[in-house]
Amino acid sequence: MNPSDIPEAIENGLTSLGIEFGSTRIKAILIGEDHAPIASGSYDWENRYENGYWTYHEDEIWKGLQACYAELRQEVEEKYGISLRTVGALGFSGMMHGYMPFDATRNLLAPFRTWRNTTTGQAAESLTEMFQFNIPLRWSIAHLYQAILNKEPHIGEISYLTTLAGYVHWRLTGQKVLGIGEASGMFPIDSQINDFDTAKVALFNGRLKGAGISWTLQDILPKVLVAGEPAGMLSEEGAKLLDASGTLQAGIPLCPPEGDAGTGMVATNAVAERTGNVSAGTSAFAMIVLEKELSKLHVEIDMVTTPAGSPVAMVHTNTCTTDLNAWVGLFGEFAEAMGLKVDQSRLFETLYKMALSADADGGGLLAYNYIAGEPITGFIEGRPLFARTAESNFTLANFMRAHLYASLATLKIGMDILFDEENVRLEQLLGHGGFFKTPKVGQSMMAAALNVPVAVMETAAEGGAWGMALLASFMLTKSDAETLSGYLSEKVFAHEKSLVIKPNPDDVEGFLAFMERYQAGLAIQRAAVESLSQGMNDVT
Repeated sequence: MNPSDIPEAIENGLTSLGIEFGSTRIKAILIGEDHAPIASGSYDWENRYENGYWTYHEDEIWKGLQACYAELRQEVEEKYGISLRTVGALGFSGMMHGYMPFDATRNLLAPFRTWRNTTTGQAAESLTEMFQFNIPLRWSIAHLYQAILNKEPHIGEISYLTTLAGYVHWRLTGQKVLGIGEASGMFPIDSQINDFDTAKVALFNGRLKGAGISWTLQDILPKVLVAGEPAGMLSEEGAKLLDASGTLQAGIPLCPPEGDAGTGMVATNAVAERTGNVSAGTSAFAMIVLEKELSKLHVEIDMVTTPAGSPVAMVHTNTCTTDLNAWVGLFGEFAEAMGLKVDQSRLFETLYKMALSADADGGGLLAYNYIAGEPITGFIEGRPLFARTAESNFTLANFMRAHLYASLATLKIGMDILFDEENVRLEQLLGHGGFFKTPKVGQSMMAAALNVPVAVMETAAEGGAWGMALLASFMLTKSDAETLSGYLSEKVFAHEKSLVIKPNPDDVEGFLAFMERYQAGLAIQRAAVESLSQGMNDVT
């Protein structure tokens, strides 16, 4: 879009706005008709560990949303000299799944339980057995059933159950709906009807009846919508909740709210069969759009959908860069103690690039990034660890490579099931997230781990908020016969440039050697969990 045309486009609502509630940041991106960002805003926040659960306080949701939007509104005023009074379409996404139950008067009955919680093992195992379908620990239905098994007092009062994205959308529109990609992390989806699986709903309702619970799943779950369907309008109350200045007008159409997994697929043009993307940041997850159903149940693989409803195999790990970031922060503290003022971006770039000159296997060093539990390797809790032998090549380059490898090791275990047991084939993976921010480093490590080419687009840094803005734009402008895949390929990414890094054979062999140590050393991680108390009760 010509820069001189942007003010008129904003004034006339020829824009789309996406806002995503990520694990560490709430981000808003406003795009024009050419899908390029024209303004953005953000707000940093962090989860808390309170009373045995990872959570965010309800008031933080609205404080963060308003601050994020206010920053975007201010940027519009400063860059283009006009007030942001409307947009053409709007959409919200959030960190996947979790548990937000409400009563009939819209009160939250239990603190928001995020995807990071691993307290639902009994429920997930029981439901997986009953459905013969993998129910991950973080799914909403696992949280719900665990609360039932625990006989939590709020169960009888539940009137509505949704996710973070669904909650924000509900408050701003009054509509109890959810995009199918996010809905597929609440309860299993039947892609033939693009709705919750009716047979499995009936099975669960039988459990509810046996427990003496009067409501059914149909009573409390949101309505499922696919990409492109309208999902309500911004209400007067919603406009005030979003824009504390009172400038934003009501009546803006909203698209179905989605999860960060779905927006990641959209932002990387990975919604067609045999495409895949990998998001690596606080957590890591790879999403592979399938040509056919998997041959059998794998508890390590989650079955979800694209925002259009196509089946997707998902490998999800709870932890990726959090421990790695902590080590970079430690090196930053050392630099400051030495009287050196180092920019945060330069610090990360310098340390990440050190890994490129390391021994291919990380010099015999071993690390575990388990801030939280990791279901794929059977851990309910985790303890970050670093270990080495006296013979290890203990250099800074090897130290960084070992921690970059550790960030991907659990993902590798899950992906090998798809590649080796299910014969899933990919031409390349599209990467996005903070792990790929330093050019070539994260890509090289990911390519070595999964032994597939890894591409990063020029737009990768825009992330899920941009993907959500694209979904809003798709709803606003799509023709009757237009598919999401066609829209992205022909109108959004037709001329997109990307950097592709192929696996280096030496690095592939080096990663395999690291994985041998990693698998053998899981006993160290188990001993640490047993021997070291969580010590997280004072975390805020």
